[in-house]
Amino acid sequence: MRPPRPSLNALRAFEATARLRSFSAAAEELSVTHGAISRHVRSLEDTLGMRLLDRGAHATEATHEGARLAEGLSSAFNLIQVSLDQLQPGPLTLSCSESIMMYWLLPRIALFRKKHPDVELQFNMSHGPIDFARDKIGVALRLSKFEAPKDAVISEVVDEWIGPVCSAEYMQSQRPLVLSDVRRCRLLVSGTRPLAWAEWQKASGQAPGDLTIADSFEHFYLLIQAAKCGLGIANVPRMLVQDDLSAGTLVAPFDFVRGPNKLVLWSSALTSGKPDVDALKGWLSRELARSEGVS
Repeated sequence: MRPPRPSLNALRAFEATARLRSFSAAAEELSVTHGAISRHVRSLEDTLGMRLLDRGAHATEATHEGARLAEGLSSAFNLIQVSLDQLQPGPLTLSCSESIMMYWLLPRIALFRKKHPDVELQFNMSHGPIDFARDKIGVALRLSKFEAPKDAVISEVVDEWIGPVCSAEYMQSQRPLVLSDVRRCRLLVSGTRPLAWAEWQKASGQAPGDLTIADSFEHFYLLIQAAKCGLGIANVPRMLVQDDLSAGTLVAPFDFVRGPNKLVLWSSALTSGKPDVDALKGWLSRELARSEGVS
């Protein structure tokens, strides 16, 4: 005799409770009462004949069996949502960091809109892990150092090039003529990439050495502004400073070297092949190759 199947409502209530570690938070997310969530979870445990959650005073934790079930349910519910989203026309969301958005994408995005006027594009500004279904992201531009979602289609585009930049006035005052001269400069770094100087040393073939960081800024766009103001010499990706180098507001005393990371595109396996997704990925790949190609 086939065992009774759990109700979909019970599975949904359990998945939300396990993920949020709270009956109250699950009730709020699903717009039902705390009591309804509790009854659904108890019913599921009775149906399966096992305890799925350990109820605590401050948090609810999944048991070993509950954690396995919750992981599978989360993937299944995300798959359902993505499948539904594919049937509904809507904007395509591109995810990238704030600094890439400000310095690289915004100066170029009009070219994409002109070439693909029918693609409605919106933006998500982040630089780490994502969930395609939860965050409603179609394409993500990332560094290869980040782990892609399990369901991601990964397209490696180009190597990232890195190097020191500063204002022309700062360069004249410090006269960094050889690579070792950076040790006597005020070295600036971004908090989002604290090992930038060590990575640059290795990539440029220098022996590793202690470099004293004079100042750290929370984001690359603050770091770049500090370098433009003459506060020191910053180590940055080339793609973020191309316009400043062309305008002369920044100089690169030692040019740039191929860094340890690649620029990659992530897209969901379920949405790859859609015309708008393929159009955006193709355009990004060509623009990145053009601006960050072989030096």
